[in-house]
Amino acid sequence: QVQLRESGGDLVHPGGSLRLSCTASGLTFSSYMMKWYRQAPGKERELVASMSDTHSTADYSDAVKGRFSISRDNARKTVYLQMNSLKPEDTAMYYCNALWSSLGLDYWGNGTLVTVSS
Repeated sequence: QVQLRESGGDLVHPGGSLRLSCTASGLTFSSYMMKWYRQAPGKERELVASMSDTHSTADYSDAVKGRFSISRDNARKTVYLQMNSLKPEDTAMYYCNALWSSLGLDYWGNGTLVTVSS
């Protein structure tokens, strides 16, 4: 059974930092592209960051570029999202996604809540 478990969400002041973690089980982690999405109340889910299975490529949305950093540890089956200079508009539920597109394998975690507020 595949599981993705996010952690690290919290209430933080504007300008603060958080590191989210997503630990996977039940899949060959190193073969998956890993992504972070977020969904704010009343808004659609949006892609925040992604990293290829080979660590060779990381991509970010314009909204977080320069502030967020994605990384992965294949030995620990964990992907991270380091979030710096947080803004109130970063408030959202953050979801981890594992994608092996050529096989049509697509898994999601249940999310971790990030609230940025003074």
